[in-house]
Amino acid sequence: MAHGTAAVAKVDSPRSPYARRKTTRGNYELYSWVFMRASGVVLLVLIFGHLFVNLMIGEGVHAIDFAFVGGKWSNPMWQVWDLLMLWLAMIHGTNGVRTIINDYATKDVTRGILKGLLFLAFTVVVVLGTLVIFTFDACPPDAPAELLASFCTA
Repeated sequence: MAHGTAAVAKVDSPRSPYARRKTTRGNYELYSWVFMRASGVVLLVLIFGHLFVNLMIGEGVHAIDFAFVGGKWSNPMWQVWDLLMLWLAMIHGTNGVRTIINDYATKDVTRGILKGLLFLAFTVVVVLGTLVIFTFDACPPDAPAELLASFCTA
């Protein structure tokens, strides 16, 4: 370039036809979008069912304690209910935050670090939550008898 001249960027005419760029992502973002809508509907049912059983039936919020959770998780249906709620909520939330990271993190390195931390947090919460739900001992041998009298047999 000669001294005093500036580079001019070429701008397409506003009337030029739209040319769609081919992406390598395939339909992942479409499936992600559909999953968010479907999981949102299922989560509404799971969460409101959870709240209704925990807060409206029986003595309400004052009855929620170790014995309540132990009694509830002694039924496999409630284990699966809470597990499904945990997994769907975590996948739904992680997918939403992943979308936000993709939209707002401009540098590839920053985006990679943030998504790595997000997936690490997702993995830790899902693994620990699943272990708690399935390894929860409602009748530990050293628990006071009056605490567990409602659902543990001697």
